[in-house]
Amino acid sequence: MLRIENKIIKVFLFLIVLSSSVFADKKLYYEHLDKRQTSEMLKSACENEQNPQVAACIELGLLYQQFTEKKFKNEKQPSLFSKDRNGDPKLVTYQALGKEYLKLSCQKYNSKEACGILKGEDRFQGSELLVNTSYVLIFGAVLWISLMVFQDNEKFAAQEKLEDGESDEKQKSKFDEFGIILKYSRPFFKRYFTPIVEGMKGRSKLKDKYKRTLAGAGLTDVMSPEDFFAFKLFLIIGFPIVFLGVRQFMEADWPLAAIPLVAGFGFQYPDIWAKGLIEKRQKDIVAGMPFAVDMLALSVEAGLDYMQAMAKVIEKSRPGPLTDEFSIVIKENRLGAPKSTALRNMAWRVDLMQISSFCATLVAADSVGANIGPILKALSVEIRQKKSAQIEKDGQTAATKILFPMMLFIVPAVFIMIGAPLALEAMNGGK
Repeated sequence: MLRIENKIIKVFLFLIVLSSSVFADKKLYYEHLDKRQTSEMLKSACENEQNPQVAACIELGLLYQQFTEKKFKNEKQPSLFSKDRNGDPKLVTYQALGKEYLKLSCQKYNSKEACGILKGEDRFQGSELLVNTSYVLIFGAVLWISLMVFQDNEKFAAQEKLEDGESDEKQKSKFDEFGIILKYSRPFFKRYFTPIVEGMKGRSKLKDKYKRTLAGAGLTDVMSPEDFFAFKLFLIIGFPIVFLGVRQFMEADWPLAAIPLVAGFGFQYPDIWAKGLIEKRQKDIVAGMPFAVDMLALSVEAGLDYMQAMAKVIEKSRPGPLTDEFSIVIKENRLGAPKSTALRNMAWRVDLMQISSFCATLVAADSVGANIGPILKALSVEIRQKKSAQIEKDGQTAATKILFPMMLFIVPAVFIMIGAPLALEAMNGGK
C-alpha cells in the first residue's frame, strides 16, 4: 500500500512541475514584447486576409481592454464598424475597439468564446500565479481523494462482505435490481458518508423516519436508514458533478445557476425513487394475493398449519414481493416472535388495506381457535371481487383519461385530413 501511495505522489508532483513549466514558457513568450508590440503582432494575425486567426482576434480584443494607461487614453483608433458623417471610420478608444474585435470574432467567425465574453460569462482574467496556484490545488485535491480511495481498501472490502454476508455475485445482482444510480453511488456513500451519519446526534430520528419507507420499498436488506440518508447527502454532490460533466461533454450552454436546483433534486431523488418502489411493490402484492390466498386455503384444509401453508405458497409461487413478505413472517416466527406479532409486522411494512385485512383475519381466527380454511376461502372471494371492481373502475375512467389526448392530437389531425382538400379546392376556385 505504501508503494502505491508513493507512486501516486510522484505522479502528481511530476504533473504539477510540468504544468508550472508550461505556464512559465507561456509567460516568457511575451516577456520581450510590450503591449503595443504584442497588439501589432496579434492584429496582423487577426486581419490576415488569407488565413485569419480567430484566437488572435479574441486575444487582441482582451488586450485592448487592458490599455488603461495614460499614454493610451488620448490615442484614438479607427473603428471596425462605426462611420462618421463623411463615411470614414469613426475614431474610438482602445477599450471600445477591443469590444469590436470580440464582436467581430463572435458575429463573423462564430466564436462561442468571444460571444461568452461579450455576454459577461468570462470577465475574469487571472494572473499566471493564480492559474498555477489553482492547478496545484486541483492536483492536491485529486491526490487527497486518491489516497482516501486506496487507503485501507482491503480492510473496507472485508468488512463490507462480513456485513452483507453474501458473495460478490449475489451482492452485484442484488444492487443491479435497483438501478445504476444506487449501484455506482453505494461504494462512495457507504464508505465516506455513512460513518458521518452514524455519528450524528439525531440518528434515532433518522431510523424512525426512514425505517418504514425502506421496509415498504423492500430495501431493508440493501441499506439501513443511515445509509439511505447518506445516499441523499451524497447525491447533493453527485448530481451537480454529473451535470457539469454532461455539460462539458456536450459543450452545452446550460446556466451554472441551475447547480443549486440540481443539488436539491439530488437530495430529494432517493425519496422519489423509494416512493416509486413502494407503489410498484404494492401493485405486485395485490396482483399476487388471490392465488396466494387460494393456496393457503387449500393447504390449511389439507391439514397444514398456516405457517406451513405459507411455506408451501412460497414453494409453489413465483418469486415476488408477497412471497418475500411470507418468508419474513416465517423467519420472525422461527426466531421466537408470536404469529400475531409477525403478521402485524407484515401489515405495518406493506401498508395496504388488503394485507391489513388479511393479517387481521388470521390473527383473530388464531386467537379464538377457529377453522381458518373457510375464512381464507371467503377472503379469497372478497379479494377477487374487489380486484374485478377495481378493473371495471379503471376501464370506466379510461375513456375520460383518453379524452384530452384525443382532443389535442387526434381531432386536429382528422380536421386537417378532411379540411385540407376542401381548403385547397376553395383556393383554386372550385376547380
